[in-house]
Amino acid sequence: MLIHPSPHERITALTDVFLGALAAWAAAHLFINMGFRYQVWGWAFSLLAASSLIGAIAHGFVMTQKTNTRIWMPLNLLLGLALGLFVVGACVDLSGEGAARMLLPFMLVVGVGFFLFTLWKPGTFMTFIAYEALAMVFALGVYAYLFFTAALAGAGWMLAGVLVTISAAVVQATGKAGKSIFWYFDNNGVFHLIQMAGMVLLFMGLKP
Repeated sequence: MLIHPSPHERITALTDVFLGALAAWAAAHLFINMGFRYQVWGWAFSLLAASSLIGAIAHGFVMTQKTNTRIWMPLNLLLGLALGLFVVGACVDLSGEGAARMLLPFMLVVGVGFFLFTLWKPGTFMTFIAYEALAMVFALGVYAYLFFTAALAGAGWMLAGVLVTISAAVVQATGKAGKSIFWYFDNNGVFHLIQMAGMVLLFMGLKP
């Protein structure tokens, strides 16, 4: 495969690699802890790491549209499952392990359902934005409540991480691929940078 000629796509691929490496590092540190909470978040970060590395391939190399569409299939599955685990992780902090374990199969089914929808309606990026928005609004409400009631140590970090993640999604949804926001960073590249900051904040909140 040839490296993509667009500098915007190359920068997006590079930031995807950095995002994936950061997510893998966070997951490795979370998996050290044996609690259910850390395992859920560890898997969420692991899925994000895998999707980022696949995204780097999709953005960074020249390929046919058919090949690119096929690469996005497993990426959508990984993102769908990661968002489901994000919701389960927030549920652990809000209602405890028992409720989260009951919610887990449902959210995994939702994640797979999102993937199947993308197969039925390929290229519908706004579907992912809507799914992500629902997950983030739920998490925002959970961590705002836990922060203002002082019910969870690290809730402030988690709340900040969710807010930054939401701002990253807004940048990605409202920007235009291939159009510079600064230098060769388009909406996708800037999204990755902001998401990395959000990931660091979430990790700070998750530290035991």
